[in-house]
Amino acid sequence: MAGAIASRMSFSSLKRKQPKTFTVRIVTMDAEMEFNCEMKWKGKDLFDLVCRTLGLRETWFFGLQYTIKDTVAWLKMDKKVLDHDVSKDEPVTFHFLAKFYPENAEEELVQEITQHLFFLQVKKQILDEKIYCPPEASVLLASYAVQAKYGDYDPSVHKRGFLAQEELLPKRVINLYQMTPEMWEERITAWYAEHRGRARDEAEMEYLKIAQDLEMYGVNYFAIRNKKGTELLLGVDALGLHIYDPENRLTPKISFPWNEIRNISYSDKEILQLCIGNHDLFMRRRKADSLEVQQMKAQAREEKARKQMERQRLARETQMREEAERTRDELERRLLQMKEEATMANEALMRSEETADLLAEKAQITEEEAKLLAQKAAEAEQEMQRIKATAIRTEEEKRLMEQKVLEAEVLALKMAEESERRAKEADQLKQDLQEAREAERRAKQKLLEIATKPTYPPVNPIPAPLPPDIPSFNIIGDSLSFDFKDTDMKRLSMEIEKEKVEYMEKSKHLQEQLNELKTEIEALKLKERETALDVLHNESSDRGGTSSKHNTIKKLTLQSAKSRVAFFEEL
Repeated sequence: MAGAIASRMSFSSLKRKQPKTFTVRIVTMDAEMEFNCEMKWKGKDLFDLVCRTLGLRETWFFGLQYTIKDTVAWLKMDKKVLDHDVSKDEPVTFHFLAKFYPENAEEELVQEITQHLFFLQVKKQILDEKIYCPPEASVLLASYAVQAKYGDYDPSVHKRGFLAQEELLPKRVINLYQMTPEMWEERITAWYAEHRGRARDEAEMEYLKIAQDLEMYGVNYFAIRNKKGTELLLGVDALGLHIYDPENRLTPKISFPWNEIRNISYSDKEILQLCIGNHDLFMRRRKADSLEVQQMKAQAREEKARKQMERQRLARETQMREEAERTRDELERRLLQMKEEATMANEALMRSEETADLLAEKAQITEEEAKLLAQKAAEAEQEMQRIKATAIRTEEEKRLMEQKVLEAEVLALKMAEESERRAKEADQLKQDLQEAREAERRAKQKLLEIATKPTYPPVNPIPAPLPPDIPSFNIIGDSLSFDFKDTDMKRLSMEIEKEKVEYMEKSKHLQEQLNELKTEIEALKLKERETALDVLHNESSDRGGTSSKHNTIKKLTLQSAKSRVAFFEEL
């Protein structure tokens, strides 16, 4: 009895110890995950679990977003998950998204997973037209998106129509021009082909570097009123607070950088959270990196160096493979040429042999004919002498004899001429026979040369050593360790400087290409389909508004903060 009671108590105790859970679905930009969460979990517990699962360390950019009656809100880290105004139907859905944006993506985004998530989110915002992007820039961004997905352009693989199912341009841009999908694909592919050699992370970073200078990139807009009751828009981003006309979200009227802002009061806590988070990151960027960030950047540099070495190795292998293929093609061409030459030499030899045999036979016949004619000429001469020696008694006989003598002399002369001609012909045939035999000898010599010529050059099986300035690495067990020298880091620094110069040159080249494309497709534009943002952007461009987003904000902060506040109140 006591044992049964103890057993029931133990089971009840075990049952009480098992925490109650609920199911959560996390939606990232390219995946979905489900977790079992304890009822007592706070937002930070769930957020940390998602970051660990993704392998994400740059957590300060991200948050968990949920929907409340057609509006969105962010999960608070210090508040229980179920205490938020979320649906109680399981699984409870949250979207893992970037909440704060960097000022400079290339300098601040360290991990590849961070870059990838930002790339996917910004790309979707541009396609959904939450970020305005001019048509020519949309084509350029699309080409980098294609490079990130498909790798290097290969005309034998990426044939016409390979982008037919891809969503690469905002619908606003497609509808604005009288252009077929094939025409858009042609222009995207032309730029895509120029990105050869860029890895996925590099193409995605180039996308972000262009996108971060778009006017609406990283800006959250909120409706506000000043003291006069004027309806305005408040823009919150990584640079500060900006005041917009509700009809123009591209160019702010005035701006207040975060370093000028000491205190913010607003009834909407969501705005306050965004302001506080952006302000903290703004100040954090202007301080020395924390040990964690320093460690991540060091690892990123090592990873970049490793990838660069790997790309160089792959490039060398590709070059060697292409050279080997070219050598093989050349050898095959030479082999085919040699086979053709051998066939022609064989045919020439056969013709020479046949010609030599015919000439030899004809020379023999001609020689025999010449001998026979000479014999007949001799017989005619003898007959003429015999006739001269014969006594002729009568004049008639004498006349007849003279006629016969004359005929014999003519015949003897003809025989002599024919004999001489035949002799010359025999000499010519002998000369032709000698030339034919010489041609036969040369043909045999040529055939022998072709037969003994080497078909393939000797191949050196020993691989070429790596250049001495390439860092060496060893694989030990399951870990990959690197041994970098000071010279390696100096070389890497020089390469980075070189890349900066090349980037400036490429930027200039790209701007020229953008202008060319804009001019090219301008004739196909349907003016009546321009949106208000298209008109505003064109007006800004016509006024020479081609400076960067940072420069635009700087111009708006030239006046004192007090003057700008007064201007805001008078709007």
